[in-house]
Amino acid sequence: MSATVSELVCYPIKGCAGHSLRTARMTSRGIEHDRAFMIVDENRSFRSQRSDPVLALIRPNIDGDTITLEHPEFGMVSAYIDLRSDAEEVTMFRRPLRGIDQGEDVAAWLSKLIGEHSRLVAVPPEFDRVTDGHVPGTAGFADSSAVHILSDTTLDALNSRLGHALPMNRFRPNIVVTGWESPHTEDLVREIAVGDSVLAYTKLAIRCPVTTVEQSRGERDGPEPLKTLATYRTARQKGVAFGAKFSVVQEGMLSVGDEVNVETWGASEL
Repeated sequence: MSATVSELVCYPIKGCAGHSLRTARMTSRGIEHDRAFMIVDENRSFRSQRSDPVLALIRPNIDGDTITLEHPEFGMVSAYIDLRSDAEEVTMFRRPLRGIDQGEDVAAWLSKLIGEHSRLVAVPPEFDRVTDGHVPGTAGFADSSAVHILSDTTLDALNSRLGHALPMNRFRPNIVVTGWESPHTEDLVREIAVGDSVLAYTKLAIRCPVTTVEQSRGERDGPEPLKTLATYRTARQKGVAFGAKFSVVQEGMLSVGDEVNVETWGASEL
């Protein structure tokens, strides 16, 4: 089965908008800068589109040592990326992690936009988070594993059931694959070479209410696609599966158009 990368997406701030890349560097934590930042509340617990769908309208950009956040209504704010200050405890899904606060200007801008106390934190250089799954790895502030892969065939199969087309960005993948004939082929991949990088399967991607947020509006859009996915994609774990997660076993460069070479296959866990 000949397949290629049709899209690469980086999400610098967890829960915020992503941006497409032509070429990316795959690090041990995933695409460079992916989920390198996270917004936290007054309790230093992470914010996501689960509770704050407006995050979808925040567009981050990293340029050298500066991060800029932009919103269509609230304008933009920039800050020097601080990776030298002391890291403080933050939590994600009640799990303790460490993050470096990025200062008052960004915090004030986010708090005004979200309407509640908010601050931006960065993954510290010494971050040693271990992610679980078939092949453990590491990641920044991603929910679980470093890389999320989804094929356009898988999305087409869902859209045929829905009767209308949801865009790929509803599912926030890092790598979109074109060319696999059968939907959910990504479920069966166990080791995959893309460009100079090698990825290993960790788990199915169990979907949450973020998939119900229309990314272009930053608003919830009803029960779909979770309602339909529950009719045919219920996983052995709690929830419905759509896409697959991977850890990075070899760093390297990759680009849109690169061949996707599956080195090892496995059985479906659905």
